[in-house]
Amino acid sequence: MSVFPVTGVRVPVGVDTTRASIARVYDASLGGKDNYDVDRAALGQILEVAPHQGDVSLMNRRWLHRVTRYLAGTVGIDQFLDIGAGLPTVGNTHEIAQQQNPEAVVVYVDNDPVCNAHGRVLLEQNDYTHFVPADLTQPDTLLTSPEVVKHLDMSRPLGLILCGILHHVDDDLDPAAIMRRYIDKLPGGSYVAITHFWDPDDGSELHDLAFELQRRFTQMGLGSGWYRTREQIAEYFGDLTLIEPGLVELEDWWPAGPPVRERCPEERLLLGGVGVKALPGLVPGWSRWGRG
Repeated sequence: MSVFPVTGVRVPVGVDTTRASIARVYDASLGGKDNYDVDRAALGQILEVAPHQGDVSLMNRRWLHRVTRYLAGTVGIDQFLDIGAGLPTVGNTHEIAQQQNPEAVVVYVDNDPVCNAHGRVLLEQNDYTHFVPADLTQPDTLLTSPEVVKHLDMSRPLGLILCGILHHVDDDLDPAAIMRRYIDKLPGGSYVAITHFWDPDDGSELHDLAFELQRRFTQMGLGSGWYRTREQIAEYFGDLTLIEPGLVELEDWWPAGPPVRERCPEERLLLGGVGVKALPGLVPGWSRWGRG
């Protein structure tokens, strides 16, 4: 399927089709239909230097699926907060979680008007799936929102998912401080899952590609998309205990099988990890469900 589909989609109220949107560019990279010329133009700037960026988006989804299956199945988490969820596509968080536990509750959060419109459709799917329009950068407001606390029990462990969203938060907004506020408010036994664009910062060809991709993301259409160092990304987990194998390239985190081909350079520029917040009175890295 072409990453430049013809949409013919009615424009939801409040959508600015003169500026690219993070969610819609991601949708275009997956071959979706809920995007506009400006989004496809922004993606085109990326594809000029990273022709396999669509594979990066697919890899990010596969990682999300593995993490969700692990949390809902192996760990037993039965409530999820997916922030920066984007547009619905094949294999959404609630679909994967509810394969493991049909009563797993998933609350999606996004501030994009197109996502808001499609999120209302999600509300109709089942009683355990909800969508809340809110802003990632305001954790105190988001976590106390009546629409969030109505569906999530903030006294019990939950899975907080930030898949491919923190690299769109400007340094001026201090994403590490934002994450500290989230982590401070999470109940013990909760898990935090993050993927983020990575700059090896080692003078290599991968570093050069990360630098150029960041320039194209931030200066040539989308306006955001920062490639940060491993140390900067690790800081977003605060004092959480990272689940093995730690903060790694996505295909190294509990892969479904051996690699079928060599990774493209752009596929290597994305790290992911899952951290657990210790329950009071337990050794860090342990939960009621076993070793984290």
